[in-house]
Amino acid sequence: MPKTRMTAHVRGHVQGVGFRWWTRSRALELGLAGYAKNLVDGRVEVVAEGDALGVDKLKALLEEQPSTANRPGRVDGVQAQYSEPKGATGFEER
Repeated sequence: MPKTRMTAHVRGHVQGVGFRWWTRSRALELGLAGYAKNLVDGRVEVVAEGDALGVDKLKALLEEQPSTANRPGRVDGVQAQYSEPKGATGFEER
């Protein structure tokens, strides 16, 4: 299974609502490594790496409208870029 790394910037009402915790939980369920971090402009940066199918599933969960996975907050958009994995381990809330 090919590995990939996604860096996604999530816009909407995603800070102060448990969004990073929810993202970490979904990423760990999918066997992904990386982090979810609040940015000063109100977005959340999500970096996830692992099997390409798992990364794609996480992106789909982030984008899902309306969320059927009880995602907290409101997502207005997700902008993602892909690159080579860097060997991340674990998944952190930053």
